[in-house]
Amino acid sequence: MQPKPRVLGLDVGTRTIGIAVSDPMGWFARPVTTIQRKSWKDDLAELAKILQEFQAKQIVVGLPLGGNGEMTEQARYSKGAANRIHQEFPDLELHFIDESHSSEFAQEQMLATGMKKRKRKAMIDQVAAVKILQDFIDQEALREKANAARQKQITTNEITGIEA
Repeated sequence: MQPKPRVLGLDVGTRTIGIAVSDPMGWFARPVTTIQRKSWKDDLAELAKILQEFQAKQIVVGLPLGGNGEMTEQARYSKGAANRIHQEFPDLELHFIDESHSSEFAQEQMLATGMKKRKRKAMIDQVAAVKILQDFIDQEALREKANAARQKQITTNEITGIEA
């Protein structure tokens, strides 16, 4: 199997940006770091270093949508931040995914491992970014399987002469 281009997952907040990265095969997400936000200039410089280090070609930004899928204030903020990042790095593919409850999920995961409160506070945004990215990876894998199955059906129909 060929390695896939790396993908970064971002949990964008007003004070921090949690970052995760996909493994070289594109199967799993792992935590990278949390950027403590200072200014856009500093944030983008930090992100540029991480993009360079992992040679990432895509970013996935979580949007905390409301219960009915509506844009929340935080979702609008995250989308605006993602668009600003994309303006700075226009060659990156930009994706969005619903990240509702990712921070709660991250908190539960860390509590289950017995992690100390100080460590949990430092890791929460990274673990949320892992959840965002892993959900994206899983959705992409399902999409690829569905496309492969559809292609197989088309090929089989061509061989048997059955029209779809």
